[in-house]
Amino acid sequence: MIHRDALTTYLEEALSLSRFADYAPNGLQVEGKPEVQRLAVAVTASQAVLNEAIAWGADALLVHHGWFWKGESPILRGPRKRRIATCLSGDLNLFAYHLPLDVHRTWGNNAGFGDLIGVEDIQMHDWKGVPDLLWQATLREAVTLEAFAARLHQDLDHVPQVIAASTGSPTVRSLAWCTGAAQDALEDAAALGVDAFLSGEISERTVHLAQELGVHYLACGHHASERFGVERLGAHLAQQFDLDLRFFDQVVPV
Repeated sequence: MIHRDALTTYLEEALSLSRFADYAPNGLQVEGKPEVQRLAVAVTASQAVLNEAIAWGADALLVHHGWFWKGESPILRGPRKRRIATCLSGDLNLFAYHLPLDVHRTWGNNAGFGDLIGVEDIQMHDWKGVPDLLWQATLREAVTLEAFAARLHQDLDHVPQVIAASTGSPTVRSLAWCTGAAQDALEDAAALGVDAFLSGEISERTVHLAQELGVHYLACGHHASERFGVERLGAHLAQQFDLDLRFFDQVVPV
């Protein structure tokens, strides 16, 4: 068991929150009960996840996608009102970590994604002013694009959308990646000279850029590519503070 405030401070230091100017507040977003023994983790603080976490008896919910994003309406009505009302009525602490949980070299989404696909010689690059957000590495051996996509499908339990480059290498050995909605890092990845770039989502413009830049693009699913951070951080916290842990994986198709 750990006190809510001690957990807040621990995570602030462990994830180096002061390094990031993010799109939403990182840390304790909604204050709940003072003591945390049961920790629920999920990718997104959706209504379904809140309901399941509270039904399980969670004291805190740790997510990658929390609330209060820049540009969102501050008005509490509809789904936003219901989510917050559920959290407050359940006395549930909500912890959310966005960019800090993308880039962390041990617990982060990019780190977990790299471990999953099996890479070596990892390098990190800044992107859009965010330190270590774009990762680069090589596979242990070159594979065809089709075989690589099939491996991702099996490992992620999600069918990647594949855009084959019209020029460049027909196989994949060198690659770059950034989980989530980072399709616009494609040009930066191409400048690194990689065979392929992987992220979570895809836009219409991404298709043309990939083909014209000579870089294969694989959209691996926003949710599927960002399970790793909360799972890894949750496991660390459970071990560190002897907490009960449960991962609520609300699978989504994008």
